[in-house]
Amino acid sequence: MRAVVLREGALTVREIADPVPGPGELLLRVLSTALCASDVHFMDHPELGLDDPTGRSLYDSDRDVVLGHEFVGEVIAHGPGCTGQFPVGARVTSIPIRLINGGADGAHIIGQHPDSPGSFAELVVVSESIARVAGGTATDDAVALTDAFAVGEFYVRSARLESGEIPIVIGAGAIGLSAVAALARRGTEPIIVSDYQADRRALACKEFGAHIAVDPAERSPLEVWREVRAERNLWGPAVVFECVGASGLIQKIVEEADMGTRIYCAGGWYTGDTLDITTATRQGVTLQFGGGPWPQDWYGTLGAIAAGELDPTPSIGMVVPLDEVPDALDLARRSVGPARIIVRPNGVGNERS
Repeated sequence: MRAVVLREGALTVREIADPVPGPGELLLRVLSTALCASDVHFMDHPELGLDDPTGRSLYDSDRDVVLGHEFVGEVIAHGPGCTGQFPVGARVTSIPIRLINGGADGAHIIGQHPDSPGSFAELVVVSESIARVAGGTATDDAVALTDAFAVGEFYVRSARLESGEIPIVIGAGAIGLSAVAALARRGTEPIIVSDYQADRRALACKEFGAHIAVDPAERSPLEVWREVRAERNLWGPAVVFECVGASGLIQKIVEEADMGTRIYCAGGWYTGDTLDITTATRQGVTLQFGGGPWPQDWYGTLGAIAAGELDPTPSIGMVVPLDEVPDALDLARRSVGPARIIVRPNGVGNERS
């Protein structure tokens, strides 16, 4: 098969051996897959994959790694012992985890381990037990965005917003938009979104349900929050979803926060960061890092997309073939591309019959 291969720190698009489904596994022909910032982080911070104590990821410069973990595909073959619940031709997606020996020996992140090639390829292997049929009339591209939008669902569910609390979403990239969408699906109002890029602010409001857009180059989103809560007589604490991961940003939010602010840290700090604990203590903030999405978030998001209750496709700004993935990943690295970039490895269309 053709695939985007990471080896010795470089990406190439070339032929490699087809993956073979093992016991309880499905072989999928990839219909649509999406680029994610974590693909870039895996490439740019190999030290994390060299020393992953969980064993879920592995960066080995001497072995091929096929990136990609947000996908939907068509079943074309079964490994030994499959139940038959997914017939050949079924449209299937999965949480991007490949169970090892049915989970008895742990798991790999699909697309971040040499033994679990990802979806920037014509074919991908998934574990039958955690796969799901992608039913409904949602397009392939919409289904491929399940994983990204499940992240926002996880953080919003974790926040448990109460009456009088106004959420602030920092960053309107892929994860920020997913948080806005999860808030909007709950009927939350108002939703404040902050981003330096005008087109992303407009997208968050027009397509995903944010109500108030803030350019942080002009005003602090927390300053806007104070004005809004006074105007609307909503006196609960701020609930901040930090979806950027820029160095120093959490510290800045903590310093500006009012007492009791809750901060949900969805950005990725792959180079580390620092936080003044004394300031955080004085401000009485609550911080949550990582931890999701859980299966309930992932499968729930898939169900919402399949039912037409959530349409993530307005976040898509570019569709590319396999040959253009290296350049597209560089756009993501420099944060100059659209919120979401879709790859169609087999050159198929996006119609849902």
